[in-house]
Order: sequence, then structure tokens, then C-alpha cells
Amino acid sequence: MTERTEGHEGMPGRQSMTERTEGGYSVTEGGIVEVGTGLDPDAVERIVRVALAEDLGDPPLDVTSAATIPAEQVDTAELVARAPGVVAGLGVAARVFAVTSGGAATFTPVAADGDRVVRGDVLAVITGPTRALLTAERTALNLLCRMSGVATHTRRWADALAGTKATVLDTRKTTPGLRALEKYAVRAGGGTNKRMGLYDVAMIKDNHKLAAGSITAAYRAVRAAFPEVAVQVEVTTLAEAREAVEAGADFLLCDNMTPDLLREVVAAVGDRAELEATGNLTLETVDAYAATGVDYLSVGGLTHSSPILDVALDLRAR
Repeated sequence: MTERTEGHEGMPGRQSMTERTEGGYSVTEGGIVEVGTGLDPDAVERIVRVALAEDLGDPPLDVTSAATIPAEQVDTAELVARAPGVVAGLGVAARVFAVTSGGAATFTPVAADGDRVVRGDVLAVITGPTRALLTAERTALNLLCRMSGVATHTRRWADALAGTKATVLDTRKTTPGLRALEKYAVRAGGGTNKRMGLYDVAMIKDNHKLAAGSITAAYRAVRAAFPEVAVQVEVTTLAEAREAVEAGADFLLCDNMTPDLLREVVAAVGDRAELEATGNLTLETVDAYAATGVDYLSVGGLTHSSPILDVALDLRAR
């Protein structure tokens, strides 16, 4: 039995004013990404075709299916959850079957991205050429299981923060080539996307501060070079937080701070900047960090450490 969960499309910045819109998303003044619930079809197409090419070689060939299944044979298969979790990536899986079948397969979703599912739930039904179904199987499952695993882990964090001020954010710690899919899965799980890459939001980190000479110098340099880009500043001490807001920063990433230090930063900064806590956060410590009054908790593990959600493709008996 499925249960729908609500994903977050992005939290507004301090003035809920977007500075840039491109590729189906916009970035607020604070640097939080506001993204629609869908995926860019062109991005999905690129990822699907690269994944299939990796599996099928050149020229593309599934030797086992070609040898054992008549070209004209048609069957129906089901995508079935083998464990409880949150679904994400059904549309991506559908595209895999569409490509291998040349559009001949029909994909009927039973669940929807963002749904909670339990073991045994049917997520989708696919009818089409049997060769095409089995050729698509592993690629479709790899993407669907990966995305659903990210959504499931994100849902645990979103549930843990329910009723608090804080929102869970993702990071750039994503699988190379799969960032669009993994960030979509975070949204399906109830989380919020931070910046999509190095190009849409400036993040002044420790090495930038060292290279520029100070937080203030780095902040002014970014503002002068890219006045329309949202700027975030990483801080590790109360003194750095004060310097950053005095320079004009309105979004601070508080790295590896204890809850006690975070409370001091929250009190010192007040409403002059939004605050994000990051570094060594766990579901066991989430309550202590959320209670400090920060606006966001960013968790790299949403994308770099989420286990897959086990899903299988089962052919219906003929």
C-alpha cells in the first residue's frame, strides 16, 4: 500500500526573491535552489542513453535475450518493491524501457515518486517486447533503486526535522553524472536542494578565504565580479560569523560547530543572515542541532551514503 509524501521544491531565501532562472530551477538571494518537481527530459535522455550504452556495448546487443527470446514475443512485467521505502525515478525507468523497445512498450505507473511503499508493492506495470523488457531491466533498476534509496534516506531526515524550524539540504557530494537524478530524488524524499553546481551560487570556503586573504576580501571580490549571484560564506568560529555578516553576507554555512557554539552564532547573527549547519550530523544528533535555531541542516550523506531501495522486475507468468 502506498502513501504519498510531500517533497520540498526549495525554501525561499531571506527575501524570497529569485536572482536567476535556468534549466528549470531558480536560485534565491540566499542561494537555496527552488526546483519544480519534474526532471529535465534532455538530462534524463542523456543519462539513460549513456547507461544503456555502457551495458549494451557498440553495436548494442543483449546476447542472452537475442538468443533465447523470439523477436515477436510480448510479455508483461511488474516493478515490485522488495523493501519498504520512498519511491523516486519511475519516469526515468519508463524512459529506459521506451528506448530499448523503440517506443513499443507501455509503462503504467501504480505508485508515484514520493510515495511510501512496503515490501511487495507493485510500482509499475510494463507491457512490451520481451527482449526489450529484459534488455532494459538492469539499467532501469540501477537508476530506480539508486534514486529511491536517496529518497528513502532523505525522508528519514525530513521526518526527524518535522515540527522544527530547520529544513534538510543536500550538497554537491553526488555521483558523477547523476546529480540531476539524485537531487530530484532528494526532493521526492521531502528534502530541499542547495546549489546545483559551482556556476549558480558562490560558496566562499576555507581555501577561498586563504587565497583571498580574508572573508571580507573574498566576499567583496565575488560581489564585484558577479553581483547577481547568490553568495554563501563558510564559517567555523563566532568571530568568522561576525566578520561575514559585517561584510554583507546573508547566508552562512556553519561548519563542524557544536550545538553550543551554534546557539552563540544564532544569537549573534540574529535575523541578519540565514544559517546552515553542516559537518558530522547524524540522525542521532539531529534534535540537538535543530534546537539551536538554525534554518538548515545540510547532509552530504543524502547522496553519497544512501543505500539503494531494493526493487525487482518480475515477468508475469504466461
